Amino acid sequence: MSMKEIAREIQGKVANLALRMPISWVNILAGPPIGVDGRTLDGRTQWFLKLLAFSGQPAAHTMSVVEAREDYDAFMKLLGGHAAPVSSILDRTLPGPAGPTRIRIYRPAGAVARLLPTIVYYHGGGWVIGSLEGYDLACRYFCARSGCAVVAVDYRLAPEHKFPAAVDDALAAYRWVAGEAVSLGLDPDRIVVAGDSAGGTLAAVVAQTVRHEPHPPCLQWLIYPATDMAGDTPSHRSCGNSFLLTEADMKWFRMHYLNGDGEIGDPRASPLRAVDLGGVAPALVFTAGFDPLRDEGRAYAERLQASGVKTIHREFETLIHGFIGMRGAVHAAARAMDDMVAGLRHELAQLGR
Repeated sequence: MSMKEIAREIQGKVANLALRMPISWVNILAGPPIGVDGRTLDGRTQWFLKLLAFSGQPAAHTMSVVEAREDYDAFMKLLGGHAAPVSSILDRTLPGPAGPTRIRIYRPAGAVARLLPTIVYYHGGGWVIGSLEGYDLACRYFCARSGCAVVAVDYRLAPEHKFPAAVDDALAAYRWVAGEAVSLGLDPDRIVVAGDSAGGTLAAVVAQTVRHEPHPPCLQWLIYPATDMAGDTPSHRSCGNSFLLTEADMKWFRMHYLNGDGEIGDPRASPLRAVDLGGVAPALVFTAGFDPLRDEGRAYAERLQASGVKTIHREFETLIHGFIGMRGAVHAAARAMDDMVAGLRHELAQLGR
């Protein structure tokens, strides 16, 4: 283990201890409650942000791509909670559009169905950072709590592979899973397409693209998705400077991902701009109250509803972008994840498949 890794581990343990203080202490140390747009920030999240600022942690947009990737994976591992028990984890590759694409298949413990319902999951990270390793705790949790198999997709990242490489990999992975489902012990008629942040964008694009194919997803599970690259909403202005994900970070991600501003209007980059959303899979859309992406996530849910798509939107109004990486340290984040999985289980049961 390098000195840098040791320092990160110590920093993470200290942060976990600080975040587990009694809430009465946290409320004193965090300072006066922070409110934006009629919402009040969760106390432990506020304390986390204060600790982050005190530590001198650099923002993503000030780092090199390599540093940002290392930092994001470390964050997800240190604050992501315990490793939920699963039956098995298998790493393998599938044929991607530019060579083999890595995937990781998680199977739930105690499953009795011959063919398992499946979540095809695309991680977040602005199409630039994020990895199978960084999202291992989140995917284990989703698998264990939902009773679904999870297929996590290691799509190509920018700037090495710019738009639409991530979209192409996401589509290829979904189609491969749907085509090989039975041989893998997965149910081709119960595939949920899912992701958080940039991964939510990819999930939405996949749902749009494959809606008329033999095995479209039965459900979309979108966690604070980015749906419009323009980023011109009130929440971008009110929440874009102080709550972990900033406007400067998003510009940095866009600069690395897109080939130019002319691609902002491409529905594969901005799924909210698709002309027709009719016939896509029913959707669960989750947003966070202190997230710059809040309004565009809600707008996408409203577009889906207006297009006749069964859609449930829920805002976790006290939380910030990236809360699925805070399950082990922020109680409200853990509750939100429980609620999201409960919603998924309910909708799968309602589908009656």
